[in-house]
Amino acid sequence: MYSFDDLLNYFEDNLKKETFSRQPEELYQPIGYTLALGGKRIRPVLTLMACHMFGGDIKDALPQALAIEMFHNFTLIHDDIMDNAPIRRGKKTVYKKWSPNIAILSGDTLFAYAYQFAQKADKEILGDILNVFNQTAIEVCEGQQYDLNFETRNDVSVEEYINMIRLKTAVLFGASLKIGSIIGGAKKEESDKLYNFALNIGLGFQLKDDLLDSFGDEMVFGKKTGGDILTNKKTFLYLKALELATDGAKKQLLDYYSSTDINSQAKVQSVKSIFSSLEVDKITEVEINKYFDKGLVYLNNMNVNDRIKKELHKLASKMIHRTY
Repeated sequence: MYSFDDLLNYFEDNLKKETFSRQPEELYQPIGYTLALGGKRIRPVLTLMACHMFGGDIKDALPQALAIEMFHNFTLIHDDIMDNAPIRRGKKTVYKKWSPNIAILSGDTLFAYAYQFAQKADKEILGDILNVFNQTAIEVCEGQQYDLNFETRNDVSVEEYINMIRLKTAVLFGASLKIGSIIGGAKKEESDKLYNFALNIGLGFQLKDDLLDSFGDEMVFGKKTGGDILTNKKTFLYLKALELATDGAKKQLLDYYSSTDINSQAKVQSVKSIFSSLEVDKITEVEINKYFDKGLVYLNNMNVNDRIKKELHKLASKMIHRTY
């Protein structure tokens, strides 16, 4: 049985074999640069893990694992342009290092590569794999559009936010496992359970991101907290605070999130103080655990090897209970 680390090392070794030294170099260098920046690689490892879970050979799922990681990085390249984000994983983002136009083209090319790898499957299952891949790509774009829409709206509900992160983040975790399970030979019922497990863990994963951005330990988190507050990001914490706040606190929050001339440190401290007074950090933890528990119900009801289920449970716990 493979552990997460075994599969991670296997994936990293094979990703390094994919070189992007073609011409024009301005198009391909950013792709190699992006993929070399690292990351947790959770999604492609999930694809390999799901294939192995149902008795498949992980070599058969490697092209789709590469496709998942390439697609994920394509979204990051484009997201950074839309978010005006200068730094990703401690390095300059592609549009900052090169230019927005180059970043758009390199991202588009990376998506084409992702599709090329996704379709490297036996013809008996190719249609199913591409259906999942294409639907997921559409949903991720829908989620990103909702996220952009929220920037100019002051009436976003918690339910709308949960739907947005489901589309923008959680469905790709679901697709990673579902595609791997299809390659491994899973029955549709088992494949669907795995997808729903990942969907809930993905929701908890994003809510944990929201929480850490405001309340993470900076020494452990690896960067300054409060980025979402400074960019007026309408996270779960902010939206839940608006729900619970009295008129005075609600007005303060709305003012902070519509102003650009407030001292950064003062803004972060003031907003976090409102969050704490309303205990939205604790409420977020409860919500995270709710999705974790819901996901485990799907996992525990699966008819697969308990040892492999335990490895997936361990990974889900690490994703949900991480400190960085």
